[in-house]
Amino acid sequence: MRIMILGGGGREHAVAHAFSKSKIDTELHCCPGNPGIAKLAKCHIGDPCNPSEMLTLCKSNGIELVFVGPEAPLVAGTADALREAGLLVMGPSMSGARLEGSKAFSKQFMDKHGIPTSSFDLCTDIDSCRKALKKRTAPFVVKADGLAAGKGAFLLDTFEEAINICTMMLDDFLLGTAGRVVVIEDFVAGQETTVLALTDGKTIRVLPSSQDHKRALDGDKGDNTGGMGAYSPVPWVDDTFMKKVTEEVLQPTLDGLHEDGIPFCGVIYAGIMVKPNGSLSLLEYNVRLGDPEAQVVLPVFDGDFAEVILACTKGTLDSIQWPSPKQHALGVVMSSGGYPNQYQTGIEITCTEENSSDSYVYHAGTKLNDNGTLVTSGGRVLTVVGIAETLQKARDIAYKRIESISFDKSYYRRDIGDKSLKGDK
Repeated sequence: MRIMILGGGGREHAVAHAFSKSKIDTELHCCPGNPGIAKLAKCHIGDPCNPSEMLTLCKSNGIELVFVGPEAPLVAGTADALREAGLLVMGPSMSGARLEGSKAFSKQFMDKHGIPTSSFDLCTDIDSCRKALKKRTAPFVVKADGLAAGKGAFLLDTFEEAINICTMMLDDFLLGTAGRVVVIEDFVAGQETTVLALTDGKTIRVLPSSQDHKRALDGDKGDNTGGMGAYSPVPWVDDTFMKKVTEEVLQPTLDGLHEDGIPFCGVIYAGIMVKPNGSLSLLEYNVRLGDPEAQVVLPVFDGDFAEVILACTKGTLDSIQWPSPKQHALGVVMSSGGYPNQYQTGIEITCTEENSSDSYVYHAGTKLNDNGTLVTSGGRVLTVVGIAETLQKARDIAYKRIESISFDKSYYRRDIGDKSLKGDK
């Protein structure tokens, strides 16, 4: 089977790796890919957000199945164009992608279908922002409605800071069209976890649990990022908890999509806050695998990933056996100095062979320069993953592997997984 993966980050490298281990004979392609993915798949130049270009690329290479990695191509309608042309596609339609593409739409969807979430207001001018903020106390949660490359959510300590961010989005166009509508919602305290589920539109199956670390610095300090590391499975997430998430969040989401006439074949990412009293609050949806969650979830998933994705695209997910994870994975993101703010690129990377029996190095912000040397090309550069029978061993392997990798001004958190290892939630 000829499979095309759209995207070029660490998530897509993990997806390519998972496909490569399938018992199904696969020929992997990727657009645009990266140097790590190129060792597993034929990489093509192109823009995944251009539906007609992707259709031409897939047809010219005899592609049968397409896995759409990032959110932007889904919001742009790439999955629709490919599906309409008869290809098997893992990724929701443009209408389904609104769950991630519009924070306003997703909050209204949660409210309509009784999915637990925090109270919110949608604001299109500063006066409405001021009223919404005055109804709440610090810390203030302010979000841009549209896609903002992970930079559209703000947790602010003072009313003045919150108003300033609202002004920058609405009047100064800080985030362009993404900030035309501002979502202001109640702050929810608790323990955050990620639940990733696959669906063919009829059946939902939950992947191993994971937990991301969003803040740039140790101790959950510093700026918010796209994610500085993750681990899977989460020790305190058991079958009872997953049943609760399925009954209160995932199944009502699928039922709501049916009720609203929205077809959905793809990933439902539920960012969930577990309150101190044990109740759930859905923070956000994504409509694709998380990054860096995918880099730790897929290595511990004991099913045949290609078989599962093929079943999703054919509507037969209910026929697939679903094993429980037997191992643990912990991933640490190595980033460029200055990320998530200003950083340099083009810095040479010294890196050992990517994969071994108990560790993987997934490429994200890398490229080959004109001399064929591996260099940095983004803020999050690599995700270094350890695999073992315990979380502690997986952590030890990941941090040991990092010692063999270097690039100037690199930095990474040194406390990934520490809370769970200490028994904290």
